[in-house]
Amino acid sequence: MHKIMLIEDDPQLSEIIQENLERYGYVVAQPKSFANVVEEFVNFQPDLVLLDINLPYYDGYYLCRSFRQKSNVPIIIISARSQEMDQIMAIELGADDYITKPFTFDILHSKIKATVRRVYGEYAFKENQNTSIGELYIDSQTLTITYGEKSKELSKNEYKLLRKLMENNNAYVTREQLMEEVWDSFTFVDDNTLTVNITRIKQKLVEIGVGQVIKTKRGLGYMLQYSVGMNND
Repeated sequence: MHKIMLIEDDPQLSEIIQENLERYGYVVAQPKSFANVVEEFVNFQPDLVLLDINLPYYDGYYLCRSFRQKSNVPIIIISARSQEMDQIMAIELGADDYITKPFTFDILHSKIKATVRRVYGEYAFKENQNTSIGELYIDSQTLTITYGEKSKELSKNEYKLLRKLMENNNAYVTREQLMEEVWDSFTFVDDNTLTVNITRIKQKLVEIGVGQVIKTKRGLGYMLQYSVGMNND
């Protein structure tokens, strides 16, 4: 029984979502007070969060950032905001996925199932893999990328994407392969979500002293081009 915290201020929509999720065996909780959502989140300890952006007291961006400071629980944004910048901001603040309203319950449920499988189910064992190429090292326990004496924390999605690129060093990995690695099914994943994550990875590599080693080629995808002993600055 996976626990889902549903944070949506439209009573009709939230009731429909909760009823459908409970039919599939999920334990669903909604905040009793939108003024105390973070406190209720800590007490409930959900396995997954469904989070709207336009909310009373605190918007979804604030809550997403607050949750991330306390937990790595997967967060799926459900919002009527469809602008690219809204999606980018949500991902930047730590959201794992973004669904634009209106949506069908089938799409929502497919995203939830994929996230649960990835984080808690059949694909979860991949989380316990350390990956290294020379001095470039990813720690799966702390979700950090280290180069020499410098290191940066990675989000779960950044960790999975960079690990996939490192495992295929000097070879292109398609966008579809990368999206499937992180989101299990890329059918409903917005292409911008992958782009934002790759951009953040590139920046973090630069910050630890590894230069522009991720290459992009239209029609092929992304490649990590890193060689032991090379000048990566």
